[in-house]
Amino acid sequence: MKDKTKTETSVIRKAFIDPPKKMNLLIKLGSAITHKVTGKDLLVPKLLAWVPQVAISSGVLESLIAHGKKDLNPRLLKLIRIQTSLSVACPFCIDMNTFGYQKDGITDEEINGLIGRKEVEDINTFSDKEKIVLAYVKHLCASPIVMPKEVSDQIIQSFSPREIVIVASTVAQVNYWARLIQGLGVPPEGFMDHCEL
Repeated sequence: MKDKTKTETSVIRKAFIDPPKKMNLLIKLGSAITHKVTGKDLLVPKLLAWVPQVAISSGVLESLIAHGKKDLNPRLLKLIRIQTSLSVACPFCIDMNTFGYQKDGITDEEINGLIGRKEVEDINTFSDKEKIVLAYVKHLCASPIVMPKEVSDQIIQSFSPREIVIVASTVAQVNYWARLIQGLGVPPEGFMDHCEL
């Protein structure tokens, strides 16, 4: 019995499909850029090579999202990505979006708030604006989506129309990747190695 359990736990998960043996040049380039940005040899871009249009459109979507240069600040965007990843329970997304969270000024206590070990409202290092956006993200990630008027009113009062589009599209982008990654059976790479959750 022990041997069976040991064998079962040592099985390495892999995606439902393997990448194609040949990839077009644009996808190879995109995969190389992804490796340079993340420092990881990711499986996802390689799997998307089966349908180059999906690979290219996904790469364009990723490259055009807000990264905090002229939009919302990087800390707020990181909080949005982490909360969305946790809300949709995507291990791969959690791994990718929590990586380097300290660099964006996010504390372990704040991470504990995002994962539900502490109440977000009780963490005084979150600004009022951050608390509002985190509530908005949770409602936007729920199924079915029900946005209470008080939450939408707070978002409208706290963010400009441009910022609201950036927040909503960032949540949607992480949701897109979560659904795609889970649909392809992509296992987390180094899940939870980067933070003490």
